[in-house]
Amino acid sequence: MTTRTVLFDLDGTLIEHLPAIHRSYSHTLPQLGLAAPTREQVKRAIGGGLENAMRTFVTEAQLPEALKIYRAHWDVTMLEGASLMPGARELLEALTARGVVCAVFTNKLGGSARAVCAHLGVMPWLRGVYGAQDTAWLKPQVEFARHVMVKLDAKAETTVLVGDSPFDVEAALNAGIGFAGVTTGTHTEGQLRAAGAVAVVADLPALQSSWLG
Repeated sequence: MTTRTVLFDLDGTLIEHLPAIHRSYSHTLPQLGLAAPTREQVKRAIGGGLENAMRTFVTEAQLPEALKIYRAHWDVTMLEGASLMPGARELLEALTARGVVCAVFTNKLGGSARAVCAHLGVMPWLRGVYGAQDTAWLKPQVEFARHVMVKLDAKAETTVLVGDSPFDVEAALNAGIGFAGVTTGTHTEGQLRAAGAVAVVADLPALQSSWLG
């Protein structure tokens, strides 16, 4: 394996957090006089950061209050029902054993990302967890990827981003790094390939098999 650094998206890739996210939207929107969204509506909205996702459901004028309500609820409920995707721990362990540097590269709030990774026990295999508000950028902005790669002393030609959304594909293309897609999150194989992905597998065990045998 020539890859030396693997950046993992979090929601839908390394962890399953949709139930908690849906729960917080269902708590927030009715307080603004709006209907609670379905799980599928929330699933389609997420990926580009909380503010962008929230704009799917509220007006710009409602956005500040919506974010305030959401974050207050999220902070006390976000760990309820969070789980690792099948094969996540095994892949992190196997990559680390091969000397590959692993890190989380997400548009989830950095503090939330670190909290859930600690809660799920995967911090020992992560060199870093980088998320929203840790910098001025979000995926797919190339500055965010470059910042993370500098922190990890990573080179583009030996770095791969694993993700589940077109935001991840675009982030990888912008940064000139490899991409491996999984279909455990928000988008289908067809949608990932339409965004420019070449390598797409069903899940993390399939990815481990293709990389490590």
